[in-house]
Amino acid sequence: MFIDFDHLIRVYGGLAVFAGAALEGEAAVTAGGFLAHRGMINPYLAAACAFAGSVAADQIVFFIARFHRENRFIERTRQRPAFTRAIRFIETRPVLFCTVFRFIYGMRIAGPIAIGVSRVPTLQFVLLNLISAALWASIFTFIGYRFGRTFEIIVDRIISNPWVMGSVAAIVVTAVFIFVRRHKIARHSSGGNI
Repeated sequence: MFIDFDHLIRVYGGLAVFAGAALEGEAAVTAGGFLAHRGMINPYLAAACAFAGSVAADQIVFFIARFHRENRFIERTRQRPAFTRAIRFIETRPVLFCTVFRFIYGMRIAGPIAIGVSRVPTLQFVLLNLISAALWASIFTFIGYRFGRTFEIIVDRIISNPWVMGSVAAIVVTAVFIFVRRHKIARHSSGGNI
């Protein structure tokens, strides 16, 4: 049986960008921009789905933290160093943090949780979350769209040259190994699962 992936992307691409923005982040949104560059999804639809997915995920996490602070997931996240950094940032500049947290590495989950347990008013966060998500979705969709051709050229060169492909594969494997090792060390040193 033949699966037409182009058709699936054209039909469900927006939903995939929505889910990717909610669950993963920048890579999914940039991929949505790249698919828009390829003509497989409308660029405005890609950005709108990225916006909606990001807003939905962050609002859900915020409300869970605001009204269910005893939740096990919230408690575990509150033990992470990223949460402590987020609380310090919120205490000094709450409006700025609510606007930029999604752009800061490591704050994807800790950010909305920290805002949820802080004294930031709900309406203020909702409005700033909408503004921030609009900027974020637009920027990363544009990056994928604008640099789509460059990405295609790089991939074509990598695939056509076995030495380059082997080197890239070795770098990726090494980077994944280092990331996994550091993550395990961080989990071990924090004394539990994160």
